[in-house]
Amino acid sequence: MNSPPEPPSPAERPAVTDAELLAAHINGDPHAFSEIVKRHRDRMWAVALRTLGDPDEAADAVQDAFVSAYRKAATFRGEAAVTTWLHRIVVNACLDRMRRKSVRPVADDELIEAAERETPLPDQTVEREVSMEVSAALKLLPSDQRAALVLVDMMGYSVEDAAQVLQVPSGTVKSRCARGRAKLAPILSHLRNRTDLDRVSSAKGAELRDG
Repeated sequence: MNSPPEPPSPAERPAVTDAELLAAHINGDPHAFSEIVKRHRDRMWAVALRTLGDPDEAADAVQDAFVSAYRKAATFRGEAAVTTWLHRIVVNACLDRMRRKSVRPVADDELIEAAERETPLPDQTVEREVSMEVSAALKLLPSDQRAALVLVDMMGYSVEDAAQVLQVPSGTVKSRCARGRAKLAPILSHLRNRTDLDRVSSAKGAELRDG
């Protein structure tokens, strides 16, 4: 008598895609959405923290975003990746929180004064100091410029992918990034070692984006 075939090991099983998990959630699977959260919460947290610059605000924004995604999963049309759809919801949650707090754009002279008040912490590594200064500078930008710069410069997304997340034309993303970089230039001009700055932004962003 032949014994029944053994089920495939986890390593042999085909990976379930995000889209399949979302479809399973819509069809009533009680565990599917939790898997989506596990896969992407770190990346969503990174975007929210960079955008808002406050851990508590970022945590609340991510929670709001995942609750919204859970409830509105049926509206996902599959025109973009699930990760793009999630990023869009997280960015919108961040922008909503910023608007509710009525954060006003900061003038260029205020940006320079803020930079002059910043003093590096002697017990931090160079990379940590640079990361903190970049994060502090981002907080002083208007919300639309900050969101574009976070996605393109900090998280390493292409202009086209960022445009999908923000639901604006690619040219608008380029313009927002250019204006944001111009405002950041006087603040971060003292960071002469561009290698350190690039490592903090693009390398860390790629690590968080790609998992």
